[in-house]
Amino acid sequence: MDPERYIARFTEGIALMKALWTDEPVTFTGDFWQLENAGMQPKPFQKPYPRIWMGGSAEAALRRAVRLGAGFFGAGSSLTARFAEQVATVRRLLTEGGRDPATYPIAKRVYALVDDDAGRARRQMDDALASIYGGRIAAIGAAAVAGTPADCVRGVQEVLDAGAELVLFTCVRDPAEQMERLAAEVIPRLEPTAG
Repeated sequence: MDPERYIARFTEGIALMKALWTDEPVTFTGDFWQLENAGMQPKPFQKPYPRIWMGGSAEAALRRAVRLGAGFFGAGSSLTARFAEQVATVRRLLTEGGRDPATYPIAKRVYALVDDDAGRARRQMDDALASIYGGRIAAIGAAAVAGTPADCVRGVQEVLDAGAELVLFTCVRDPAEQMERLAAEVIPRLEPTAG
């Protein structure tokens, strides 16, 4: 496929999914997909359809997220300072587009690893991210939150302060143990911030 057409295909795919989620039957004539009297069952529980969260980093992607999405999701590989810039841009674009930023949630994925030994946590995080991303990329490692409970509280609080209303914790090892530690030792110590 011509890389110049990726966004057109993506946008058309969203329109097709919305039609399949809401209409019956669906006749759709697009550049990439064509359906005649097609259907999809069961329909989503959420009405009219599930909230579409979008991400991106370039301004064009953020514009698309505001135009087509119902929420913005920052990448786990994105540094908190970069995420804060994206949040500011998304909020500006919402306002410019006449949308109420209070009705458009903002979230961020956070790679997390809690350990009483901060050095061990960082080494394990770096190894896990190298495996996920196919090599060591310093910026991605710097975006992750790893260390003692206090270290993790500081890192996640920075993400909240940067504009995240929701955080998706991605545990890179021992998910059950890590979720227990996050729930008991990190999350209760976080302070909500005014968006």
